[in-house]
Amino acid sequence: MKLFLLTAWQFAQVVLIAALADFIAGVVHWLEDAYFTEDTPVIGHLFIRPNIVHHHLPRYFTRLSWWESSFDLLLVNLLLLAWAWWFGFLSWQLVLFAVLSTNANEIHKWSHRTRKENGRLISLLQDWRILQTPRQHGLHHSDPKNTYYCPITNFVNPVLERIDFWTRAESLIERLTGVTHRPDTAVRGQGPGPAWLADYRPARNA
Repeated sequence: MKLFLLTAWQFAQVVLIAALADFIAGVVHWLEDAYFTEDTPVIGHLFIRPNIVHHHLPRYFTRLSWWESSFDLLLVNLLLLAWAWWFGFLSWQLVLFAVLSTNANEIHKWSHRTRKENGRLISLLQDWRILQTPRQHGLHHSDPKNTYYCPITNFVNPVLERIDFWTRAESLIERLTGVTHRPDTAVRGQGPGPAWLADYRPARNA
């Protein structure tokens, strides 16, 4: 009985850690979508421009290698683990969080790929709702593209939607700062996208 309870508690920790990694990835995704532009110093070219490309051309993301998708997350999480090791806080829970967080963009990418591209194992994990399904992530890419930001699991987004988390957060920011969610030119009726998007579109055969 004691062993069973220990195993159950460890399982609960895994679920909670996955939820935390998903939530933090969602918050970063939301901030990229809502409050920065390609002209923002430093992060504009590195992170916001690819984000804009992704909203206009969702499948472009699938062409990127793991390193191209995840180098920044890897760096952040290596620093986190190094800090934890130095101060004696390193644990399997933190390692699991770092692994999930580092691969948030890769898991996101899987929701844009076909079952053939993903292979049997990833497709099975999506079927079992262990990883986020393409169907759920598709809700984020449906106009007005301002919901379902979390990319790892299938169970965090519905909770946040039920409590209207993103709308409430944006309303609070607007009341405190006057800053509103930036226009998304990928949404129908919001105007043409930036001219530089042409560099990312597939070449047309003559």
